[in-house]
Amino acid sequence: MAQHEGGCQCGRVRFAVEVVLDEVISCNCSRCGKLGSILAFAPADAFDLKSGEDALTTYQFNSHKISHLFCETCGIQSFGRGTAPNGAKMVAINVRCLDGVDVFALKPQQVDGKSF
Repeated sequence: MAQHEGGCQCGRVRFAVEVVLDEVISCNCSRCGKLGSILAFAPADAFDLKSGEDALTTYQFNSHKISHLFCETCGIQSFGRGTAPNGAKMVAINVRCLDGVDVFALKPQQVDGKSF
């Protein structure tokens, strides 16, 4: 695991997270496919929201298991909160929102979210 910082485009939402970037995914579900998100997952206790809680707006769809959070100012969804299949609280990080990460060097696993 490595420590990373990131946030939204306008800077209102900022966070730090300890996450592994060699296990990222690209999902084709109705949301991720349109956003172009590349996701990494971290335990909730490895995530620290530094600023912007008051700027976050929540969107939920389908089973409402994930709170898709986006900045009300710039509209960027830099992370979401949810529960892993084993019941543990987790955070889905949009790797494109991490500072200094070259997303083109990553090899995302393709996930067929349309089939869920």
